Amino acid sequence: MSNESVKSFSSLETPGYVGFANLPNQVHRKSVKKGFEFTLMVVGESGLGKSTLVNSLFLTDLYPERIVPDAIEKGKQTVKLDASTVEIEERGVKLRLTVVDTPGYGDAIDNTDCFKAIIRYIDEQFERFLRDESGLNRRNIVDNRIHCCFYFISPFGHGLKPLDIEFMKQLHNKVNIIPVIAKADVLTKKEMQRLKNKVMDEIRDNGIKIYQLPECDSDEDEEYKEQVRQLKQAVPFAVCGSNTMMEVKGRKVRGRLYPWGVVEVENPEHCDFIKLRTMLITHMQDMQEVTHEVHYENYRSERLAKGAPPPTPTSKRNTISENGSISEKDRILAEKEAELKKMQEMLAAMQKKIQQQQ
Repeated sequence: MSNESVKSFSSLETPGYVGFANLPNQVHRKSVKKGFEFTLMVVGESGLGKSTLVNSLFLTDLYPERIVPDAIEKGKQTVKLDASTVEIEERGVKLRLTVVDTPGYGDAIDNTDCFKAIIRYIDEQFERFLRDESGLNRRNIVDNRIHCCFYFISPFGHGLKPLDIEFMKQLHNKVNIIPVIAKADVLTKKEMQRLKNKVMDEIRDNGIKIYQLPECDSDEDEEYKEQVRQLKQAVPFAVCGSNTMMEVKGRKVRGRLYPWGVVEVENPEHCDFIKLRTMLITHMQDMQEVTHEVHYENYRSERLAKGAPPPTPTSKRNTISENGSISEKDRILAEKEAELKKMQEMLAAMQKKIQQQQ
């Protein structure tokens, strides 16, 4: 090596500095290039503004072709799960967002078993991930596990209904539950605070575990600590959504127009919409980690301990497309498995032949 090249390297070095402080930048670049995946489930009775809120949160239309059923159809409707996926890009960062809606939940006269389809769906996603993890195509696993569940609570009742309590009890060990009081604009501030306190008391009294924001480290800045404190105080989040832009005092806002004025969706004085969005975006990574390290690990350990056969999928959408053909990914996997099996059979036959010759 010439003296010039040695000098050029040494001029970049600082005494006592190795350079691994740049590792976070490498991780950041790699993550941004790969993109992010997040799956959100919304659960609640019809008419609580679930679709509107999700569209408002991510500034996109996830349900362009949705047909709202009439009262007669609603009476016959059973709980079905409807997954919509959209790719969102913001400042070069890609997010593959999947929203799983649950039309029909809580709409029947007898809602005894209406959450069983939801539990089965969550377990199916865990099972699918477990199967992919131990299969041939481990490098390209698509994570469809539910990372977060917004549970919508009606503002017209006096706290939680028996169905709300039963649902959250059944699901709190499988998914990160975030309680959301819908249509916050129908109550005054005092009424809303009273309802929030009642809901939190009932959650505690029934031993329901909702998603807890992680504690701040001592070295975090004061502004972030204050933000987390405010988010913790706001639970359950009282929200209202709107996709309509209107002008208020010379500025464009997203809101709902009433005879007495405008409810601004993104005004913290009017509702907790901004707090809910901040909590979801700033703690998205933590929810994914809790899903993987706690909920998925619990399922995985139980499944392996029992050695039970995998559950049969309720929705054929996971494996079979609408025209009845197997999806491309599953077809390739099936072909690879068949090829592997054939090779194993050939190898066994060759070994047997060699043994006979010897």
